[in-house]
Amino acid sequence: MPDIHHPGRRSVLAAGAAVGASWLLSGCTGASAAPVLPTTALRGAPDRGGVLRVARPPASEAETLDPASSLSAYEYLGALYNRLVRVGPDGELAPDLAESWEPDARARTWTFRLRAGVTFHDGRPFTSADAAYTLRHILDKATGSPQAGVLAPLLDPAALRTPDAHTLVVPLKSPNAEFPSLLTHYNCYVVPDGSARSIGRTGIGTGPFKLESFAPAGPGRVTAHADHWAGRPVLDAIDFYSVADMSARSNALLAGQVHLLSQTNLDFATARVVAASDRATVARVKDAQWYVLPMLTTEKPFTDVRVRQAMKLAYDPEHVVKVALQGAGTAGWDNPVPPSDPAHLAGHPEHDPEKARYLLRRAGHEGLAVDLYTSSYDPLFTPMALAYQDSARRAGIRVRVRTAAADSYYTQIWMKKPLMATYWFTGRPVDQLFTQIFRGGSSYNETAWRDQDFDAVLDRARAETDDRRRAELYGEAQTLVIERGGAMTPMFADRLVGISRRVRGYAEHGFEFDYLGIGLKGA
Repeated sequence: MPDIHHPGRRSVLAAGAAVGASWLLSGCTGASAAPVLPTTALRGAPDRGGVLRVARPPASEAETLDPASSLSAYEYLGALYNRLVRVGPDGELAPDLAESWEPDARARTWTFRLRAGVTFHDGRPFTSADAAYTLRHILDKATGSPQAGVLAPLLDPAALRTPDAHTLVVPLKSPNAEFPSLLTHYNCYVVPDGSARSIGRTGIGTGPFKLESFAPAGPGRVTAHADHWAGRPVLDAIDFYSVADMSARSNALLAGQVHLLSQTNLDFATARVVAASDRATVARVKDAQWYVLPMLTTEKPFTDVRVRQAMKLAYDPEHVVKVALQGAGTAGWDNPVPPSDPAHLAGHPEHDPEKARYLLRRAGHEGLAVDLYTSSYDPLFTPMALAYQDSARRAGIRVRVRTAAADSYYTQIWMKKPLMATYWFTGRPVDQLFTQIFRGGSSYNETAWRDQDFDAVLDRARAETDDRRRAELYGEAQTLVIERGGAMTPMFADRLVGISRRVRGYAEHGFEFDYLGIGLKGA
């Protein structure tokens, strides 16, 4: 599944949060005209102290604080834990609990030098035993970690070595020059040695906050960890609330009940209302969400690569960005690697409805009619689907947009219907992205695409220690995804984050913000 929760039973923040979307979109905020949307969060230093209130989407009652789990409570992870390696704001790898790392000459064995003086929330010192245990926990089949499918082909848990308390040695089954980037995934937060049975409840990590309370699919609180190795966080605490739907979350923000809408991409109309209000505004995160129309390559007519190519050539991504995003994003041109990524390949086939018609005739599908499933789970799904429908009509493709229930969308529609709408958060290193979502056999391969050439190119890229040549191979991998794969990528959307005008220090990368530096003005 994408970086989202399966909806379950919810708790609503307050009765006032249930005001309907009809009021929200009417523009009744007291502002005479909606402003141009801000491009950044409000600047300035926060005051020390205070409690940040965060509204998050509905979650499964099976959600857990175990970061390795597919049902992990994402909003809590960056507050409670640290990784060995993280992705910095510039998109490059940066130290976290590992101060440095280096490969041998073949990139077959990696050595990580770990920070000294780091403690867990319960006072235990962090050591290499915890780092090794975290990797073994991810690889344990009983954990059911989505990241196991990425790491298991590379790692033998019995081969991990800890020559001293601050050194972790990771021998790989095959060379991988990008291996440290795979440890930046949110499933790779470090947990204490031996904590598998308890970590889902205790949330004991090395992060800037420690757990005070947590209820699956419900409210919770984390409080500042004064002894955090990188310094005490600005805030005293963060309160999390599970709020039923986007309009309820937005109204709670406008009413001043919450300060931040987590994992909620506001639609353009709602964002204008929020930005025009006295209490709230919008933080705009460039190309933060990658929107996809996956075609199941195991289902007709998408078993035929000519049909998949025609579906891509038939529509104009620039049209989708204009209609669905009103310009607040970037055309994807069916390449899942975002334009801001250093590995991004700029070249792509152009919109060509006549060539799409030709390919469909050759495939025996002239006048193709398909169902495209969407839902209100995300506010951009339906506008994207309708924009695709309108654009593909020029190639003679009839698209019937089907609206499915939001609360069962990711159990009944995703990876089950031949064509549907979904999204992922950007911020994945390129090898993580390709391995998890496009490699044959991956549990998150939502198009079920298997291509031996693609997998072979990915293997060669991993083993290549020359940076220039490795970049070329990842470019070849992108070309294969574009030309043969089942994923249409119409757009990368700027995430429009609803945020209180009191919030300062909001800096987001991927789907996480800076828990250490965020705070409130007038706390």
